[in-house]
Formats: sequence, structure tokens, C-alpha cells
Amino acid sequence: MKIGVIGGGAAGFFAAIHASGQGREVTIFEKSPKLLSKVKVSGGGRCNVTHRPMEISKLVKNYPRGEKFLKKVFSKYKSEDTIKWFERRGVPLKIEADGRMFPISDSSQSIIDVLLKEAQKLDISIRKSCGVMSITPLEKKYQLETDAGIFDVDKLIIATGGHPKLDSYSFLKKLNHTILDPIPSLFTFNTPKESLRELMGVSASDGIVKIEGTKLTYRGPVLVTHWGVSGPAVLKLSAFGAQWLNEKNYVATAIVNWNGAFGEEHYNSHIKSFALAHPKKKVESNSLFEIPSRLWGHFCLRSEIETDLLYGALSKKQINKLVQNLFCYTLRVVGKTTFKEEFVTAGGIALDEVNPETLESKFHPNLYFAGEVLNIDGITGGFNFQAAWSTGFLAGTSTSTKL
Repeated sequence: MKIGVIGGGAAGFFAAIHASGQGREVTIFEKSPKLLSKVKVSGGGRCNVTHRPMEISKLVKNYPRGEKFLKKVFSKYKSEDTIKWFERRGVPLKIEADGRMFPISDSSQSIIDVLLKEAQKLDISIRKSCGVMSITPLEKKYQLETDAGIFDVDKLIIATGGHPKLDSYSFLKKLNHTILDPIPSLFTFNTPKESLRELMGVSASDGIVKIEGTKLTYRGPVLVTHWGVSGPAVLKLSAFGAQWLNEKNYVATAIVNWNGAFGEEHYNSHIKSFALAHPKKKVESNSLFEIPSRLWGHFCLRSEIETDLLYGALSKKQINKLVQNLFCYTLRVVGKTTFKEEFVTAGGIALDEVNPETLESKFHPNLYFAGEVLNIDGITGGFNFQAAWSTGFLAGTSTSTKL
């Protein structure tokens, strides 16, 4: 039996590995000359393999699209299974404070090497620089028109990942599946006219970012960059707000509370208490609320607090302005920045056309989907890779259980 896997990324390799065995001939078709390229660059080259194990009901909350669908997928293969799979093959993982999991080696090459080694052991054929131009369903077979000629396979797994343009899905036309327009999911906010950008490199460890006019809000680290604001809070917010922001052409107002542990009244009372206790200390050189000194200086400037002003001399108006800068700092967002190597998209194959128990197409027998080609995307933290491992596992094993 011949099984074709289109896509040489995380989901494709995992699907191919789990489809192998019992005389099945598995071939991976990868259009680029490189394999597992997204794995290579993930996590700054460290590869955020998965996230700390959690209950499935909590795990699925980290997926802006695909939550209900993934409940069934994760019941078959979840974070614990991923950890065991890699550790049994000599790649132990470690958990960081925020729950992200990386190989102890801190190198994505460890993950790439074990996947390539497993594929070699299972005698999986890998065709690089072999793009698939079209897929034609035949009676009990699929015909692939590729850069290297025509191939017929008995079963087919599509794991091509997400694409930024709808045209990139044209090879799927003959399958008649609904493909939802791809839009960016994880991106940073550009704020070209904001003076805050001058503080690039400054970060707040526990901010809350909201989008004005919506219920969209996320808490976590916020990073100031030379183009605007980034960090986990912004990236996660962009994922849940992907559709809304796309419809608004990425023009919006973001509101930042720079320390999520404090509310408006807390800020106010704490500043007044500090002023009473330390009236002779200079405001600008004595930052509060764990705010970095450069950022605190920026807030003082915006609050019309002179460089030498003492806490004891703060006026009510200055305190109110300072509180507003701390609690509801507004930023005009105009545009976004995505990272080409690590882009994540919302969109792809409509989930209601795929069986979540097997990942088989509801239109075509023996056709399966895995990874980001499906309309599934997760926030940062290892969730996208976990979806790749889980869907890859399920698609791969499903090819062997159905004759």
C-alpha cells in the first residue's frame, strides 16, 4: 500500500512516521529543498515543542480557532504523549516558568535529528524540491502531479501548513473542499506615530493589553519594539483578535495597563501613600509598580512631572495623569508585523468537512489532513506544535486502521 504525505514539516513528518509499518510504503513530498524549516527557527532556534501538560478542557482554550474540534483530537494524543515520544527517543524536554517546553539541549536540531532518524529507520522515502501542483481523486487512488512527475498513492495525508495567500491552496482545487481565506494570526502591533517606540527593548513583565471597542484582552509580558509593541500579551491578543483586526485593516486603539496586578484606584492610593512616606524622594528617579526606569521616565514626561520634582510636591492633577499612563495608556495601532519564518495563519480547510475522530475528509475516503492546513491555530507557547503532533499522529494512525 502506498501512502503519500504532502508537506515536510512537523505535522507531515509525524503523520508519515505514524502511518508507517506493516508493508506500507510512505513518501513525503516537500516542495522546498529544506525539511522541517519551521521547527528549525521556532523559539529562536530552540524549538518550543509543546506546553506543560494540562487538562484537555484548559488546553483547547489556547486555540482561537479549532477549540471544539481539538477536544476530540487531543483525547487521542495530547502533551503528555508528545513528551513521552521524544523522551523515549533520547530527547528529554524541560519546562520553563511560563509553561513552555523545550529540548534540554536548547537546540531545535535535536528535534529535527530525531524526526529524520525515525523516518530513516522506518524507511520513509523523502522527496525534496518536489512540489505538488494538483491532486486528482481516482477510483480508490489519488494521482499527484508533482515537479518530479506523476505519482499514484492509495492514501493521502495533506500537511502543507498554513499559507499567507489563498492562491497557495490552488493545488487542492479538485478536492472541492472549502478553504477559508488565510489571515495572519500571531503578529505585533505597529504604532508608527507613538513616541513610545523610542524606548525599544523595554519590557513590562505583567501587563494587560486591550483593544478598544471590543472584549479582546490579554495579560502577560509586553515588549516595546522599534516598530511598536510586541511580547506574549500582544501576540496572544492578535491571535484571538485576528478576524476583527483584519476586518479593521489593522487600524485600532490598544490600551495598556503596565502592571496587571494594579487597578486604577490601587495605582492612585499607592502613589499617594509613597508620597506621604517619602516626600523628599524624586519622582522620576524612584520608579514604582516594578515599572522599568526608562518607561517610568516616559510616563513622568507625559504626566508633566519635572525631572527634579519630589513626591511630596506632586499635585492631584499630576498624580491623575500618571495613573492614566500606568493604567490605560493608549496606543494608535496602524498595521502589523509578522515574522516570515514563524508565521501562523488563521484559515485553511474548513473543520466541518473533516472527521475529528480520524482527520479523514468527509468528501473523499482515504484522504486526511494534519497541521495548520486545517483552520486551526494556537497562541504562542508551544500550542501550534502540539496541534501539529496531535493531528499528525491521528492522521497517520488513521491510515493504518482503515483498509
